[in-house]
Amino acid sequence: MKYKAKVFVTLRPSVLDPAGTAVQSALTQMSYNVESVRIGKYVEMVLDATDESEASDRLHQACDQLLANPVIENYRFELVEAL
Repeated sequence: MKYKAKVFVTLRPSVLDPAGTAVQSALTQMSYNVESVRIGKYVEMVLDATDESEASDRLHQACDQLLANPVIENYRFELVEAL
């Protein structure tokens, strides 16, 4: 079966985010009064797996080994059957 995954990678709350700080500053200068900004990554992929459990296991491996740095980033994903 084919599964579509939406992966969201974000910095851990304890990690400083200079890119987010720069964006927040720019938005404030443009009169968009935002309290805080955090920058992350979004990845979409379609993968083949025998069932949802296997697809989930493979996604965890991909995130741990390539898509996210587990020392400074968290990740979550949404997994649905692709049509």
